[in-house]
Amino acid sequence: MRVYVTGAGGQLGGALAATAPPGAELAGLTSVDLDITDAVAVHAWANCLMPSDVLINCAAYTRVDDAETDVTRAAAVNSDGPANLAAQTAAVGARLIHLSTDYVFDGPSAPAPSTRNTPYEPGDTGGDPPSVYGRTKLAGERRLAAIDPAATIVRTSWLYTGGRQDHDFVSTMRRLSGERDRLTVVDDQIGSPTYAPDLARGLWELIDAGAGRGAIVHAANAGQTTWCGLARAVFAGDGLDPDRVVACSTADFPRPAPRPAYSVLSGRSWVELRLTPLRHWRDALSAALVG
Repeated sequence: MRVYVTGAGGQLGGALAATAPPGAELAGLTSVDLDITDAVAVHAWANCLMPSDVLINCAAYTRVDDAETDVTRAAAVNSDGPANLAAQTAAVGARLIHLSTDYVFDGPSAPAPSTRNTPYEPGDTGGDPPSVYGRTKLAGERRLAAIDPAATIVRTSWLYTGGRQDHDFVSTMRRLSGERDRLTVVDDQIGSPTYAPDLARGLWELIDAGAGRGAIVHAANAGQTTWCGLARAVFAGDGLDPDRVVACSTADFPRPAPRPAYSVLSGRSWVELRLTPLRHWRDALSAALVG
């Protein structure tokens, strides 16, 4: 089995490499190796693609706040790029698995309180996401599915590795815990933190099972919390006083891009494919903090 991973330099790309099963021939592609926004370059690269191959697209413009002003680049990576890849996998018959996000949903943005308390299913309409990041990711989903109907779209949320040298939320909290006496973190945005190695292992299982072709599925660690709740759990897991994390509202900590007040993803679609449910986020975080 030969598996190509675009966006191999990111946290999920690294986790896929670290969890690759025996016998998997993994080829990681960074943006230097393949610019997915360049249709000509993608077409030329696809000369090596075979029908038995799998392409996992982890490449994305994920700088949510920067995307509000860098709209053209965000659209190129999040929308044009997946369409370029889909054109080639559809032509060859290779399998495409595309990673997407909870931000594609158009639920109320914090600081407006969410009236929703039911996790999102894949069939829930995306509508008009409030952020440029969310809109470009949703556009990428739609374009990819129209070009390669056999592609699998996997949505996840609040992805992290937790390594002290990384730059995700958990990593940042661990680093700042040694630099500041107190941290103020928003407590009115609710989601499901997802440990990258758990998602990676789930993707390998998805490939091995041959499941989810032509489907949108959700894969996130179970349970839900707020960013403040996650930060306090990080402190507690590292043996620090969680009360050093102080709750605030989104209104107290404004950012350029609107954030969803509630974006929890249901794991039902994953279970319906007879795949192993991702464990509770607290268990995953404990593993991340000792890893």
